[in-house]
Amino acid sequence: MLVSPRVLVADDQRDVRTALRLLLRSEGYELEEVGSPAAAVAAATSGDFDVALVDLNYSRDTTSGAEGLDLIGELRRSEPGLPVVVMTAWGSVEGAVAAVRAGARDYVEKPWKNERLLNVLRTQVDLGRALRRSARLEDLGRRRRGGEGMQLVMQSRAMEPVLRVVERVGPSDASLLITGEPGTGKEVVAELVHETSQRAERPLVTINAGGLADGLLESELFGHVKGAFTDAKQARTGCFELADGGTLFLDEIANMPMSQQNKLLRVLQTGEFHPVGSSRTRTVDVRVIAATNADLAREVAEGRFRQDLLYRLNTVEIVVPPLRERGEDVVALAGTFLRHFTTRYRKPIEGLSAGAEAALRDHHWPGNVRELQHAIERAVLLAEGSTIEPGDLALRTEATPGPSALERMTLDEAEAFLISRALQRHQGNVSAAATELGLSRSALYRRLARHGMST
Repeated sequence: MLVSPRVLVADDQRDVRTALRLLLRSEGYELEEVGSPAAAVAAATSGDFDVALVDLNYSRDTTSGAEGLDLIGELRRSEPGLPVVVMTAWGSVEGAVAAVRAGARDYVEKPWKNERLLNVLRTQVDLGRALRRSARLEDLGRRRRGGEGMQLVMQSRAMEPVLRVVERVGPSDASLLITGEPGTGKEVVAELVHETSQRAERPLVTINAGGLADGLLESELFGHVKGAFTDAKQARTGCFELADGGTLFLDEIANMPMSQQNKLLRVLQTGEFHPVGSSRTRTVDVRVIAATNADLAREVAEGRFRQDLLYRLNTVEIVVPPLRERGEDVVALAGTFLRHFTTRYRKPIEGLSAGAEAALRDHHWPGNVRELQHAIERAVLLAEGSTIEPGDLALRTEATPGPSALERMTLDEAEAFLISRALQRHQGNVSAAATELGLSRSALYRRLARHGMST
């Protein structure tokens, strides 16, 4: 088990708790020990445990098991997903049967046999994690975390290779490189990989690796100590430390400054890093998933990306297809966005008209899923009827608007269009697009954020 399982032990006998502590800690378990049913319920509701190991009898009633059965019921009500294993006196079959009927997953007899106890706990930890992972995936299929991004709709044949790779490599610790055009949903795929992994119980931390200046990026990644630089008025924990035991998603990896690529490579090779301003070595266990819309092989050839870092990152590559190749997904995605935005803006819109669905299927979607999301949001805001009509979508069919089309745009629309075109010409390379537009890279990122755009 990758992440140390946490066990809640409830028994009123100190020597029993001590024996369990010595046994389970030697097997890699983390323990919290309590001596009463009330303390067990309080600990379960405030902590995050993989399994509860509880006695049936406590000091108020040492023979009937009534307190233990009541405790099982309380745990089932307060933490229904927490597996409960009971400890019962040797030969008390009736008590074990009653405990299972009350909701316990299994039981062990006192005095226990170490091998039997460890096997029961291991089985319940694995089963509990699998059930929670399945529940999270079902929830992820209904909505993306936070309720606002691109929904997990992958019904098309074009997405089948993506799902197959996720199914095969998700449970592993392999580094992944997710590639695809801007707006295809690379972050959603990274989230799916994390949720199918053994690290799903631990954090998924996301950082835009190309959206920060050199010094700020180093502090974001590795943290800093108080006084490390002028504005470091207090210590900061970096993303690698926050993601310890979990997953770190490095978006826009192609735009990471060369000076930071070497430091990232060292962490990937050794698991060690130094916070800015500190000589103390920190060690972490982090799975790294990187994403880019750039051609990293070309970036390597042109000296902007380290080849050894590329080898470290792309143990397995997942290519996310553009929306124009996912025809079966377009209307389904539009439906999920429509439900979200009608709720958000309190608009009584029932759905898409047949004409609107046809318009969505016929559109080329150069901006991919993100363009679809913005189109539906705009349609919800502009719609006057109970359904979304083709005119509400305001889909532009001009590949390149002429002067008259540009003149009809607002200043914000024209700026967003010119930025989009520059990014397309440079295959998502932010530095090259910024140079063409006469902007610094950080200024371009600020404009991308303002327009709700992504590379």
